[in-house]
Amino acid sequence: MNGPLAPGGEVLLEVRDLTKHFPTRVGLFGGIGAKVHAVDGVSFSIASGETLGLVGESGCGKSTTGKLILRLQEPTSGEILWRGRHIEKLSASEMRPVRRELQAVFQDPYSSLNPRIRAADIVAEPLRNFEDMSAAVGRERVAQLFERVGLRPDQMVKYPFEFSGGQRQRLGIARALSVQPKLIVCDEPVSALDVSVQAQVINLLMDLQREFHLSYLFVAHDLAVVEHISHRVAVMYLGKIVEIAPKKAIFTRPQHPYTEALLEAVPVPDPTRRKQRRVLTGDVPSPINPPSGCRFHTRCPYVEERCKVVEPPLQQVASGQWVACHLRQPVPTREQVVA
Repeated sequence: MNGPLAPGGEVLLEVRDLTKHFPTRVGLFGGIGAKVHAVDGVSFSIASGETLGLVGESGCGKSTTGKLILRLQEPTSGEILWRGRHIEKLSASEMRPVRRELQAVFQDPYSSLNPRIRAADIVAEPLRNFEDMSAAVGRERVAQLFERVGLRPDQMVKYPFEFSGGQRQRLGIARALSVQPKLIVCDEPVSALDVSVQAQVINLLMDLQREFHLSYLFVAHDLAVVEHISHRVAVMYLGKIVEIAPKKAIFTRPQHPYTEALLEAVPVPDPTRRKQRRVLTGDVPSPINPPSGCRFHTRCPYVEERCKVVEPPLQQVASGQWVACHLRQPVPTREQVVA
């Protein structure tokens, strides 16, 4: 089994056992030491028109997973299938047409934009890379994109520093949208914005998804944002996916203890309401030397001896809900039911 598949629709992206280890340098001459297990055997898929939210604590490997899919970083091992085609080992020239269909919106809306060129050129640059068009046609296309993301065409002559944070992120969205992609990796796209602006940008992304039938891999740590925009949610801990399920199942019936802890940590916007919280003990283990067995066992309130030794597989425990936990019973297979 290569991981849970997206329900319904055409599967655009399928990731199988994706792994990324970063070597560390030690000693005076910088010899290779231990490895950082940033992403360690991740499998999931995304269907056409779907948003998969990827959540977890800082340093769990969420952003690295997005960069591997975009081939901004090279995987150590594993498979990346884009519309059924393996892309993990494509050369730069072979990867070029795929890059048009895979775009990104980055976390920092300022550092992701070139401060030395005007806004119109920032949005037009991807167009020039993939299409041969006149300057007049290019300006018209850019003006249309500005209007679609909530910017005025007369702002095309401005530089990035002349925009607010929310406007800069709209500019980044327009750039990603310019080449008509199929999938956009959104790497914490609203975490640097004010709360009121966050809602505007999230609603814009949802409107664009409906209009252009886009798919998103939405990387975030804000569960409220993930709940609003996602169709399914994957929970990541120390380089591994520990639970993946439809949004409603994750937020109403979490099956993994780590997912439970994440949801209990969400602040309640009501000062009169007291909330019972299960506080996790201990720190997140080092990704250089992750624990044996279940990686969450050092902090899990339900830990058993087998959790410390045997790594639990990601298995289906309910319709569309997959969990890596020894305490959950898998759904019987058809062969087991017949027997």
